[in-house]
Amino acid sequence: LYPDATAVWANNQAEVTAPGLKLCIKPEAKYIVANGRYLYVPNGVKVDGTHILVPVRTLCQALGATVTWDATTSVISITAGTGPIASGDSFYNADDLYWLSRIIYAESGNQTLTGMLGVGDVVMNRVASAAFPNTVKEVIFDSRYGVQFSPVETGSIYSEPSEECVIAAKICLEGYDIVGGALYFVNPDIGVSSWFRQTRTFVTSIGDHDFYA
Repeated sequence: LYPDATAVWANNQAEVTAPGLKLCIKPEAKYIVANGRYLYVPNGVKVDGTHILVPVRTLCQALGATVTWDATTSVISITAGTGPIASGDSFYNADDLYWLSRIIYAESGNQTLTGMLGVGDVVMNRVASAAFPNTVKEVIFDSRYGVQFSPVETGSIYSEPSEECVIAAKICLEGYDIVGGALYFVNPDIGVSSWFRQTRTFVTSIGDHDFYA
């Protein structure tokens, strides 16, 4: 697909460059970076001897290619597209990224990346739901039924997020949903979780949070 591409090992990662493409792949990371876009790799980038392994669908997304699987013949077919993935600067809405990274930091800055993604996904699922406002900022500051997120009340929503929280926000903005459409989360150790158990459907637990649809 990119015969002129070059690959080097730098900054503890593989860095691939070609016309219109820069790809950064770090072993064991749960994402790869393509033109500033953060593409989720749930099981992490693998290393097998001297080889770095990335899911073919994720790689094809970065390269602007399509991939199909023929279960009958066990053949993967890759077809070139119109070019590499669009840049992060053009893809990520600055206002959405600003507020999403801050709510992730305020609610789950002490969690793993997966825990951060769960919180961010709840916000994005609300944006997509007709029952909630349709922008990230409006979801966070929604007060129709009382304050929805305690950091709005405490003021910690305005704290500067960590780099990992910004990365988590970018992954969420890519559309990855690891909480099965959940619209709520609660820390059962400090929050009132009885309402969720009685009225909502439990989806999963990640770190300190339980997620409900």
